[in-house]
Amino acid sequence: MTTSEATAPSLPPEVAATQLLFQIGAGYMASAALQTVLKLGIADHMSAGPTSVADLARKTSVNEDALYRVMRTLASLGIFDEVSPHTFALTLAGRMLQKKDSSFYNMGLWITSPFHFRVYANMLHSVTTGKPGADKVTGMPLFEYFAQPENRELSEIFNNAMTGFSAQVGPAAVEAYDFSGIGTLVDVAGGHGMLLTSILQKYPGMRGILFDLPHVIEGARPVIEAAGVKDRCTTQSGDFFKEVPDGDAYIMKHIIHDWDDESATRILQVCHRALGTRGKVLIVDPVVPPGNVPHYGKLLDLEMLVLTPRGRERTKAEFAKLLDQAGFFLTRVIPTAGTLSIIESQPV
Repeated sequence: MTTSEATAPSLPPEVAATQLLFQIGAGYMASAALQTVLKLGIADHMSAGPTSVADLARKTSVNEDALYRVMRTLASLGIFDEVSPHTFALTLAGRMLQKKDSSFYNMGLWITSPFHFRVYANMLHSVTTGKPGADKVTGMPLFEYFAQPENRELSEIFNNAMTGFSAQVGPAAVEAYDFSGIGTLVDVAGGHGMLLTSILQKYPGMRGILFDLPHVIEGARPVIEAAGVKDRCTTQSGDFFKEVPDGDAYIMKHIIHDWDDESATRILQVCHRALGTRGKVLIVDPVVPPGNVPHYGKLLDLEMLVLTPRGRERTKAEFAKLLDQAGFFLTRVIPTAGTLSIIESQPV
């Protein structure tokens, strides 16, 4: 800490509170700026080192002054570093915006998308009615909307975001949990299969089944082939409210949190019916801590509020109650090095 930092006067409480409120209230401005540089591929154009705004504007065919003002704002937030007037370098966060190097790129496109903005503009509708703001925007449940042919691009952005997220949290889950002894692992609603293929790569004696909706499974085959596990990983499509493929264990990442307790219990009961008295179910979700502790799961809970039919994040006690209602008992919660935990359960 420098002398000037040590002696700098603190802000009056009202001023500090006003700045906090403005920072929160203006969050959508930074999000829109982030969407802009993602769509333009700015970070990829800067991969060789510090780059002038004039050069970036020429490469992306945009207005130089407007681009500078966007990048100056993002530099103030730690995304870029203005190393000399109108010349910027990438910070660690900026490098994570590169499409070729980072699994955050697709997640960034999703969470900063205009569609996402429209949904969050209807949060008051969700709070007033308890119904997803997304339903008001689309006129139908979100995943039905994604399945419409005319919404294929948005569906791909969402699915690619989930795949990218799995690429980040998957290794943490693989390192945190011992999957040995599982003959066939079923990834229920596993998207493009990033988590399942990561597990199969580490456990060459295991077989896997990726289970999801038909239009999602279509995008999984390249992921399975790229992972080198296509001889041990099959795909099936269906409705997890009715049946799931036979397996020795079931894993669900960011699935149970999509549903209210009644619906989540039905999904778990279907898994219980397939398992009988053997095997285990592994839920990979945030576990929300009590009190005022900042936590990823508390923000994600708002995502569930506005996007899904009564989806929610849960505390450890809430998970235990949910599992008990479905005929399981919670054996342990294993934190990972990422933002999620593994909630392990076995049939009663």
